[in-house]
Amino acid sequence: MTRLALLRHGHTAWNRAGRIQGRSDIPLDEDARKDLAGYCLPDPWDQAELWSSPLARAVETARLVSGREPKLAPELIEMNWGDWEGKRGLDLIAQPESGYRHIEEWSWNFRPPGGESPAELWQRLCPWIEGLCGDSLAVCHIGIMRVILAKAHGWDFEGPAPFRIKRNRLYVIDLEQMRADPEPIRLPRGESAV
Repeated sequence: MTRLALLRHGHTAWNRAGRIQGRSDIPLDEDARKDLAGYCLPDPWDQAELWSSPLARAVETARLVSGREPKLAPELIEMNWGDWEGKRGLDLIAQPESGYRHIEEWSWNFRPPGGESPAELWQRLCPWIEGLCGDSLAVCHIGIMRVILAKAHGWDFEGPAPFRIKRNRLYVIDLEQMRADPEPIRLPRGESAV
């Protein structure tokens, strides 16, 4: 069986301000660093092949929870939010002409101006996913996780998502069945990894 565990990076100043980060290389904030240093990866995920988005917030999260260097996969870089990057979702929602919508109203072809759609993101991810062998853990972004989990749950971005992405949890997908485990695994508290 080939399994993939997904872990969202820690908080950044932009996360806390509600700003869309996309591909902007925003680092973890100090509170996130301190918090993540108190976690570790559970067995058997501590032995899995470790991957990360090349963005600093994901790479640093991987190092802090694992104590080792991840392999970088450019395919795991966050969804391209185009013209909306750096803006606040709440501000965009307040401007109907912006075209911004809540995730439950996206569809696979919803595309931010100058950005990429979930369908395009899935096409970018497929070759990397198909090349995985054995258990792998990827530290990445909420957009990446939404698309992979949408496929694993058979969700078409219509109505409420059948999953909720929280930090410090592993979302495990059986890649042979393309099926997600029903519940995420909480990262255990442990000694500082670094």
